[in-house]
Amino acid sequence: MDYFYFPLERWTNTFVDEWFLPTFGNAFDTVSNGLNAFIGGVTDLLLFIPAELFTLIIAAIAWRLSGRNLAIFTVIGFLFIGSVDLWTEAMQTLSIVIVATLVSLIVGIPIGIFSAMNDRILNIVKPILDFMQTLPSFVYLIPAVLLFGLGGVPAVIATFIFAAPPAVRMTNLGIRSVSKEVVEASRAFGSTKRQLLFKVQLPLAVPSIMAGVNQTIMLSLSMAVIASMIGAPGLGASVLTAISRVNIGLGLSAGLGIVVLAIVLDRITQGIGQGRV
Repeated sequence: MDYFYFPLERWTNTFVDEWFLPTFGNAFDTVSNGLNAFIGGVTDLLLFIPAELFTLIIAAIAWRLSGRNLAIFTVIGFLFIGSVDLWTEAMQTLSIVIVATLVSLIVGIPIGIFSAMNDRILNIVKPILDFMQTLPSFVYLIPAVLLFGLGGVPAVIATFIFAAPPAVRMTNLGIRSVSKEVVEASRAFGSTKRQLLFKVQLPLAVPSIMAGVNQTIMLSLSMAVIASMIGAPGLGASVLTAISRVNIGLGLSAGLGIVVLAIVLDRITQGIGQGRV
């Protein structure tokens, strides 16, 4: 279609190179330094704890929240990760997942609350969430690398874009699903909007919110391999190395390590959502 040309590529690159980066570059550097320190701190903490002690702690939590079977699986799974010499990589992946999940929840849950309380905000947020969820995940990597360089920080940012929507949607759904009779009864007893939200709607919406947390964690883990393409350390980087070297054994070991982390985190968050705390 030579008769119709829309120079989006040129306009975008000109906007980014000549105005956006010169204007906000320092701000992104500050954010990058802060996130990098946070990720490094979480990773150092996880690696500081002896592997055996960490395994026992997670197994105890798994037993409390999901039962004996998950605790046994946790012990066996973590022993496997250590036995194939991927413990450090697993903790690096876990630290990125933790930070990305925390950022997603800190941003996503308040937006979900505001969306549930105001239809105008919901109408603005919904198309943004649709865009975030339907845009191919590889596309996130380009601005993440441009603004934050290589390493764990752009991985967290790309993972946040990919994993935050469920937290927003499920929080909104949970609050909107609270029975109107319960809301009216609370108002009849003189509850303020703040009391209604924090003492009635949010407690009743916890199962839905935890379902969103669960989805956010799973999506964060699913980005582990993709994020390794922009320098994210961890099990994803091992999978990427296995692909480049056609090393089936390394790929299988790292892939099973991701599966172990995914199952343990999935069952634990499900246990929290079912009120087993």
